Amino acid sequence: MKILLGILAAAFIASSQAETLTVYTYRHYESDEILFKKFTEKTGIELEVVKSKAGTLIDRIKSEGEKSPADILLTVDAGRLHLAKEAGVLQSLRSETLEARIPAHLRDSEGFWFGFTQRARVIAYAPERVKPEELSTYEALAGPEWKGRVIARSSSNIYNQSLLASIIANTDEKTAIAWAGAVRKNMARPPQGSDRDQMRAVVAGLADAAVVNTYYLGLLANSDSEADRKVASQLAFFFPNQNDRGTHINVSGAGIVATSDNVAGAQKFLEFLASDEAQKVFPATTSEYPAVPWIEWSPLQQSWGAFTADTTALSKVGELNAAAIRCFNLSGWE
Repeated sequence: MKILLGILAAAFIASSQAETLTVYTYRHYESDEILFKKFTEKTGIELEVVKSKAGTLIDRIKSEGEKSPADILLTVDAGRLHLAKEAGVLQSLRSETLEARIPAHLRDSEGFWFGFTQRARVIAYAPERVKPEELSTYEALAGPEWKGRVIARSSSNIYNQSLLASIIANTDEKTAIAWAGAVRKNMARPPQGSDRDQMRAVVAGLADAAVVNTYYLGLLANSDSEADRKVASQLAFFFPNQNDRGTHINVSGAGIVATSDNVAGAQKFLEFLASDEAQKVFPATTSEYPAVPWIEWSPLQQSWGAFTADTTALSKVGELNAAAIRCFNLSGWE
């Protein structure tokens, strides 16, 4: 009897261990908590979630080595995902489900990471001071007519680095340096703050336009703060480069940690994030665009209008991150 109980206890422990995944995540949204709960309900796999900054999580996985409990790294921006790949903390995955549902330009070409949400980097502007016909491309923001009218985040921001990397991918480094330098000279103030701070500043009259990610307007529009909701109501969006390469987009995404001891479970988690059920959550909660093309946008996103997206492979954009940082440094955009 004791032997049988011992066998059953060992089997239970092994089963419990196999039914647990540890997710290291930089994301901090309600949508993710909803999805984590749904995944556990559907699969019975419990999730241990560790939250921190992306760079901290990558360094932690590296320092933990073979003993790392992490199975999944979930973060934002192709630049960070590429850094994780280059750091050797992710492993390649081949999944017919993911490859069928996630467009090729939104995932790593070798399967080290997959994008699950999209965000477009656009121009937010004050409609009482800017007419839509004044806007056209990212490149046009370098023109003399925008002197003292533009604001943006620091060049250390990964979103700006990926935008510049996309410009490099579509032109060259010389063009990128010239553009970044001219835009910096056109700024109404030194680069500072978050995307939401840029939009607040535009509404306050400090500038006429700002370069921001779309989903931040959604976060302002759905904020608990009446002041932020008022900011959102006084802004409009313009999607640049609609007559050529399209508007720069980026992703939040995930990959399986190289030392994961539950690769099968981790694959289930990634495939769940690409499911229709999961993809519908993002537009409704974070105002991020779904990665799966046929998932319907939220009413707010639809109100912003349809747009043509730049389909430059984000794996290439990630690879050009170091070049973008170098170009920013040479341009004087601090």
